[in-house]
Amino acid sequence: MDILFIADPLSRFKIYKDTTYAMMAEAARRGHTLYTCEPRHLAWTGGAVEASAQRFEMVGDMADSHRETWFMPQEAAPRALTSFGAVLMRKDPPFDMEYVTSTWLLELAERAGARVFNKPQAIRDHSEKLAIGEFPQFVAPTLVTRDPARLRAFHAEHGDVILKPLDGMGGMGVFRVKPDGMNLGSIVEMLSHDGARTVMAQKFIPEIKDGDKRILLIGGEPVPYSLARIPQGSEVRGNLAAGGLGVAQPLTPRDREIADTLAPVLAARGLLLVGLDAIGDWLTEVNVTSPTCFREIMDQTGFDVAAMFIDALEHAIG
Repeated sequence: MDILFIADPLSRFKIYKDTTYAMMAEAARRGHTLYTCEPRHLAWTGGAVEASAQRFEMVGDMADSHRETWFMPQEAAPRALTSFGAVLMRKDPPFDMEYVTSTWLLELAERAGARVFNKPQAIRDHSEKLAIGEFPQFVAPTLVTRDPARLRAFHAEHGDVILKPLDGMGGMGVFRVKPDGMNLGSIVEMLSHDGARTVMAQKFIPEIKDGDKRILLIGGEPVPYSLARIPQGSEVRGNLAAGGLGVAQPLTPRDREIADTLAPVLAARGLLLVGLDAIGDWLTEVNVTSPTCFREIMDQTGFDVAAMFIDALEHAIG
């Protein structure tokens, strides 16, 4: 099958930790033909959605995850998205208007018969921060508002809180405000743009010291291991992009309860791959744009997450 990966430039991949690379390597191992493009290469011609798609081959020693040359590109050419067996949207956030426009284009292609994963409408409909509101039984005390007075009142009630923007990624813009309220006013003003932008506040969960767990759902089933991203030093953020240490571990009973509840609901909406974030017993985010952590779990446990994903993709295609 021909598979198109809509992603960031391949030259930027750090293959020793890149989830999209792990998908590509497994797909190539099974004999699938690989193509890539960036969102900027998508175009609607009035009759079809096309991509300037570049075929490439995996090269070098596949066991060497630090090799500099790992792909051999061919010349790019326009091609309708309906001509691919599968189109995988793997562009990293930010989830801005250009990202939204890409989902609109992909939805047009889907209506013409293209098989797109994750489903464009489902990506667009699930705010990665706010999607937790659908599952309040798993959520710690949380407030989403642009009202500075309500944010200050939430801090006064709970004492120790996390404040973050709704469109952040990799831990960007995440602040902890302790009971002394140090810099609360400045943080609220900055994140809310003086009340013009919506902010999420959550009661601080002390179990962050044990890690911000990434729980992967693939084809409606949980991967049996999570990746606990443990903050280092005085850092409050566990995100790998913020220097967190990733430690793979079996799902806890609570992790599995959350996963088993959300997995069938999200899969039915066309979300083939989802990355849940949990701290302690609490669900904090539902990541649907470009979930990661395959490589860390594979390397530390031997469980082949990429094979599970390509299995699910092949099953979804039928």
